[in-house]
Amino acid sequence: MNYLIAVLPNRIEAEAAYTALEKADLPMDKVTILGRGYQSADELGLIDPNTKAKKQIYQLAFWLIPFGFVAGYAFNWQIGMEIISGIGPVVNHIIGGLFGAIAAAMGSFFVGGGVGLSVGSGDALSYRNRLNAGKYLIVVKGSESLTRQATTLLKQFNLENIQGYVEP
Repeated sequence: MNYLIAVLPNRIEAEAAYTALEKADLPMDKVTILGRGYQSADELGLIDPNTKAKKQIYQLAFWLIPFGFVAGYAFNWQIGMEIISGIGPVVNHIIGGLFGAIAAAMGSFFVGGGVGLSVGSGDALSYRNRLNAGKYLIVVKGSESLTRQATTLLKQFNLENIQGYVEP
């Protein structure tokens, strides 16, 4: 499946472009307008970077927190550090493991969240920002020939950006 996303500066331009695509007999079930008064980014399925970041945090935490506990326990056991005096070595090892688990949770939050926000969103974040700024998007889904035909038609309008994507 191929996608074509065109960014238009205002509603009038977006409606004119949509009408031109309609007059060219493109299948209108494959053409969508996003913006105020039309579909939202969530309805179309543009990935929310915050959702992707949370998913990445939970995936990292699932593996890192138990590993951090074991590493903290083992480190405390090897060096024999007494974190709280008078409570015994086993409890001190467990406290060392808890510190390791806390460090792992922080790592999954900062690394997973940062990577999820910066890498996980792809171009979806820039399109969401443009929609929030009052711009309109025209999205054409279909074969390569359909998106090529739509590209030719849309280039006659005042586009801020036009980008084609191929779904893996």
